[in-house]
Amino acid sequence: MTNDDVPIGRRVARWRVRRSMTQQMLADRLRRSKSWVDKVERGVRALDRYSVIQELAHVLRVDPEVLLGQQRPTPVGPRDGVDDIRAALARYDLPQAPEQTDELRRQVGYTWLSYQHAHYGQLVRVLPTLLDTVQGAQTPELLVHAYRITSSLLVKLGEADLGWLAADRAMSAAGDDRILAATAGISVAQALRASGRDRLALAATLAAANRILPPPSYLADHEVGGLREDQTARQPHEQRSEGAPARQRPAGEWAVGGTLLLQAALAAVGCGDTRRADELIDQAAGIAAGLRGYDDVHRTSFGSIAVDVARVVVAAQRGDAAEALQRHGTVIRREAWRRLPAEYRGAYLVDVARAYLQMGDLRGAARALVDADSVAPAEVRCRPLARTVIADVARAQPAPAGVTRLATLVGLTR
Repeated sequence: MTNDDVPIGRRVARWRVRRSMTQQMLADRLRRSKSWVDKVERGVRALDRYSVIQELAHVLRVDPEVLLGQQRPTPVGPRDGVDDIRAALARYDLPQAPEQTDELRRQVGYTWLSYQHAHYGQLVRVLPTLLDTVQGAQTPELLVHAYRITSSLLVKLGEADLGWLAADRAMSAAGDDRILAATAGISVAQALRASGRDRLALAATLAAANRILPPPSYLADHEVGGLREDQTARQPHEQRSEGAPARQRPAGEWAVGGTLLLQAALAAVGCGDTRRADELIDQAAGIAAGLRGYDDVHRTSFGSIAVDVARVVVAAQRGDAAEALQRHGTVIRREAWRRLPAEYRGAYLVDVARAYLQMGDLRGAARALVDADSVAPAEVRCRPLARTVIADVARAQPAPAGVTRLATLVGLTR
């Protein structure tokens, strides 16, 4: 039996099992009954509305065409390398190697730059070897960095559960180091949100933030900023004190805490708690207002522009696309926007394209996708989420300019 001959309900069941979901879990994420899912999988209930198929595909993290059984060319991208990364994560018998910390630190720095420039093809080639080397060296700081990069890449490539494994490894490698654990918490949250586990992501981020930030009442009543790179950001890692007064904490710690609050806000809106999401973003904004020119050693890209970007994404996720796009117009006019990593901007523009789709503005969505492709091509050509947005826009008759080319590049058929 060919893929086209397999009933769509059976394809749904296969992908549900591959994503380690029960029928009840799938039903909960679709806000439907378990009986509805069971009938769909047995073919008793027909899936004759494309919007429902799209909803199922989104939850199962596949393209709608996969559920429909439509053949398409193999997409351009680094997904074939995922198996090598999986194999590297599965190796437990690596002999302990003599530490060459400086060289390893250089290699890890290179992979961070590759990630921030959205060079995902390069990353899938170098990460397996890097993971072997770092796991053999057993240096906590470098282990955490390597696992965080791996987790972030896997989430981009639609492998959220494997990304969660890498993020969990980062958390384990951090040990009792509260700052390393907090940075690992960022990756945990991203992987959990990508797999639809927003409540777990919210709990994880709040727990991590509470370990390194003062209570919200302190943030409201005190100026937490005024930090400069030449003041506290360069304070040696080993000299930081668990009980250090808030004002004496390095700027990088504030940035990690602010990033955790933004991740918590995104998880909160995913849970439907928009009020809490807004409160968390406001707390992050208070931190960002006081940070200027710090050394971003933890690779957070945190600052006031990150807060503004999060406000756009949260507005779009809660269904207020008009507010999201109004804020977006202000974001992209800021100088700080152009200083964000290419990966960050590309991912954000894909989210903006989804907001345009909410408004029914296909041309606006097309512009955002084309802009994302010019900033970070891999964000558009490798991510399953972006492919789904491209497919939605490309179905228009006629398709907006630029999207037909993107649809061909990523292997979608119209």
